[in-house]
Amino acid sequence: MLDKNGIAKRIAQEVEDGYYVNLGIGIPTLVANYVRDDISVEFQSENGILGMGPFPFDGEEDADLINAGKQTITALPGASFFDSVTSFAMIRGKHVDLTILGAMEVSENGDIANWKIPGKMVKGMGGAMDLVASAENIIVAMMHTNRAGESKLLKKCSLPLTGVGCVKKIVTNLAVLEVTNKGFLLLERAPGVTVEEIIEATEGALLVNGDVPEMKNV
Repeated sequence: MLDKNGIAKRIAQEVEDGYYVNLGIGIPTLVANYVRDDISVEFQSENGILGMGPFPFDGEEDADLINAGKQTITALPGASFFDSVTSFAMIRGKHVDLTILGAMEVSENGDIANWKIPGKMVKGMGGAMDLVASAENIIVAMMHTNRAGESKLLKKCSLPLTGVGCVKKIVTNLAVLEVTNKGFLLLERAPGVTVEEIIEATEGALLVNGDVPEMKNV
């Protein structure tokens, strides 16, 4: 199965030349490290930057240059900085081609829960609600199961929802799945993972059509 970097590396294969991409906190922030060098991509963060680069090397961090998750980042040549009004105008105006988010749960019809666990303190929704309401292409990066081994790909989310029917594709440590009107369609397996293991780890409806290939270049 994949680790967090493996998930990010697989999602980076979904990024196309000329894309404007928003990266959520957690695993999605790692995607910028694995995008191909021969394509031009603009990474956007809702706290007001367009043109994010990879994470800085140790000792080269700039405490004033951070992403929405308050992690230090780098800025590529030509990057721009702006206020939240402009940043969310980009998001709400559908000027972002791909949104990559983490999630606590995803339902078989594409609902996402990624902002709150009842009874636990949270800092707030952040930009997640605007992103899921406006984005037309959302990929979720997540672990397939929780620490107790329980599925996070469910028939119905149990946590408060961030968005309804908005997720298009999911990349987990076990698989790549597409959300369809009949449930999760299994597209690829992580290296060394069997279809049977993925079925066992998925509570929601899972569609398996023929031979399922392993992920490549992860």
